[in-house]
Amino acid sequence: MKFGFIAKHRGTWSVELLCDALGVSRSGFYAWCTRPPSIREQVDDTLLMAMRQSFAASDRTYGVRRVWRDVRDAGLTSGRERIARLMRYAGLRAQPKRRQRPRDARTDVVHTLAPNVLDRQFTATAPNQKWVADFTYVWTGEGWLFVAVVLDLFSRRVVGWSMQAAMTAQLVADALVMAVWRRGRTTALVHHSDRGSQYTSEHFQRLLRDIGVTCSMSRAGNVWDNAVAESFFATLKTERVHRQHYRTRNDARADIFHFIERFYNPARRHSKLGYLSPLDFERLHAVA
Repeated sequence: MKFGFIAKHRGTWSVELLCDALGVSRSGFYAWCTRPPSIREQVDDTLLMAMRQSFAASDRTYGVRRVWRDVRDAGLTSGRERIARLMRYAGLRAQPKRRQRPRDARTDVVHTLAPNVLDRQFTATAPNQKWVADFTYVWTGEGWLFVAVVLDLFSRRVVGWSMQAAMTAQLVADALVMAVWRRGRTTALVHHSDRGSQYTSEHFQRLLRDIGVTCSMSRAGNVWDNAVAESFFATLKTERVHRQHYRTRNDARADIFHFIERFYNPARRHSKLGYLSPLDFERLHAVA
């Protein structure tokens, strides 16, 4: 590894300086340069190629565990510690998290509150038993874009979403309508959200009644009651939004659509699903 470092940086510093700094001989380095790579070095090069492909495909967001599983799925054998070592060597470091979040003014009138039926039971034995919903804010050069989603707790798949320039009840209603359009009407479905005025509004509550869905809401000020939806938005912002500068709302819409429908649902490995993507998990369980 020391000789590899010297070879990589010999254009910046002299070989003599690098050898002295790393405590190796110049003759040893030049002998290493003419020696054919060992079998281990050849395997490392093959692993690094697969790791870089996995890291690039995740938009530089995957850490050791997900890269390791991509490498294994590519047919290569390696321990996780070896992958961690090679990632450090190659400088493949996942984007650090950012947790800043704008505040909701909550100026609308509250109409209907529902009990916490979900009660933090974030697992489901089949699709369309439990959906969780929430919305968030994304900054653009034109102002805020509001993004609402509905997730199925069975597969953690985003089954409905909506993006608008205004924080209205229609925003969250459109996300629910998309989910119903995709999944079809179902009986014994619980829809869980926080107590935001958009979800407590008469417009949204009437939609739930018309569809025949049981409404569940988090307790006041308790973000853990809707932890799965909060976790999805943390992923969206960490892995995509906070790494972009959106000139217009349409730019943000297109990028968020790409993240949800082209990466998160079909490809992103989810730790709660045995590191399968939501769509792969549904295929495994033969979900239509």
